[in-house]
Amino acid sequence: MGIIWTIVLGFVIGVIAKLFHPGKEDMGFLMTIGLGIAGSFLAGIVGQYLGWYQAGEGAGFIMSVICAILLLLVYGKIKASRGKG
Repeated sequence: MGIIWTIVLGFVIGVIAKLFHPGKEDMGFLMTIGLGIAGSFLAGIVGQYLGWYQAGEGAGFIMSVICAILLLLVYGKIKASRGKG
């Protein structure tokens, strides 16, 4: 059940991040799930580094969305640089 919960939360976080990020990313369903999961993972790492979370503790929802938005910004920069070359 933990994997299903991770996928559902990853999708929700990815969708919210895409709503707050302007522009069109052309990301499908699986990429949106991956975005949300990666955002949560990054939020956990950053939160542990800053002392907000302990090891094994899940990252906060808002921090996960913020990190997913940051990943979208990076994705957009990489996609734009590939299009110019």
